[in-house]
Amino acid sequence: MNYEQALQYIHAVQWAGHKPGLTRTRTLLAALGDPHKQLKFVHIAGTNGKGSTAAMVASCLQAAGYRVGLYTSPFINRFNERIQVNGEQISDDALVRLVEQVQPAADAMQDVPTEFEIITALGMLYFAQQKCDIVVLEVGLGGTLDSTNVIDPPACAVITALGMDHVKELGPTIADIAAAKAGIIKEGCPVVSYGGVPEADAVIRRVCAEKHAALTEVDFNKLQYDGGNLDAVEFDFDGLNGVRLPLIGSYQPRNAALAITALRVMRAHGWNIPESAIRTGLETVSWPGRFELLRHQPAFLLDGSHNAHGMRATVQSLKDRFPGQKFVFLISIMADKDVDEMLSLLAPLAVRFVTVAAHTPRAMPAETLAQHIRHYGCTAEAAASIEAGVARAVELGGKGPVCALGTLYFSGDVREAFAKLAKG
Repeated sequence: MNYEQALQYIHAVQWAGHKPGLTRTRTLLAALGDPHKQLKFVHIAGTNGKGSTAAMVASCLQAAGYRVGLYTSPFINRFNERIQVNGEQISDDALVRLVEQVQPAADAMQDVPTEFEIITALGMLYFAQQKCDIVVLEVGLGGTLDSTNVIDPPACAVITALGMDHVKELGPTIADIAAAKAGIIKEGCPVVSYGGVPEADAVIRRVCAEKHAALTEVDFNKLQYDGGNLDAVEFDFDGLNGVRLPLIGSYQPRNAALAITALRVMRAHGWNIPESAIRTGLETVSWPGRFELLRHQPAFLLDGSHNAHGMRATVQSLKDRFPGQKFVFLISIMADKDVDEMLSLLAPLAVRFVTVAAHTPRAMPAETLAQHIRHYGCTAEAAASIEAGVARAVELGGKGPVCALGTLYFSGDVREAFAKLAKG
């Protein structure tokens, strides 16, 4: 088997017709010797900020001297980004070897595992083989029935900012969504919650009480930061002062406050995480595709906002970093998202839009999206490909800022097309 064949095998299995549940993941992991039982975890669920928070926690734990696994989704440029140890992506050869181990076990199952379940098994196996001290594990969807939820009580369960997304799968109200995310709370494990949504907070508090799990909610009153620039945002949080965070979204200091709170809770439970490691980890964290500047002058930004909750945060960041400026937006949105709410947030900041369809069946066709945008009185044109869209947006932008956003699923393609264009 080569790398292409390994990826083909992973991506071949779709969700269609599969009932949600943990049985398949448990069966598959059991056949592989239960590698997850050898590992300790920080488990992270939430609507927005999961990936950024996971990257920060992993970076700080690594700075503290631990061997750290990081499991995230989706990827930006290459599949291998989803499974990392100490900031190094899994190698192609290692991935092939793992797939060769997992495939016979998966194929022998009557109820075939889904793509995400197979990837979860690959991650668990790799982290065990790599003898990780701890794994930062990002939930795929929801919490309760997500295949990452097969683990024993984690060193810490972290719940990031909650909002309305994946309503079809998780339920129509914020309380339903909170209940699904709270599914990662296990008997007696410490829990850290971003909080700030009363209806959701009530659910999380109730579940923590039922599970005898000590809950810490982030005290954002102790967070101070102003503006920031296009290189870093500086903040103080609860005695940790003057931290220069290279993730420049205005919402990132709040994610950092969540990460710091979780790391301090872990320290209270015996993990050796000095404040100096937290500072170093935050100041050296890398998390591509989230309010990332690909070019300073004129600015070309790439952002993975893919729901209304995330878009609000992005729009605030655009206003903070580029006061009074208008943008050419290069945009692709999944058809199952709250397209109109997202567009109503962007329209006031737009000079014009260029629409594309990301390479996924869920993407809204470019022309359909352009028609939606025109309803807001904005100028929009559809591009035939992401490459053509990047070139057109840069051309239209001239000396003004361009921002590509709407989904993480086209970030890798945008980055590649922009790099080619920049080379000329």
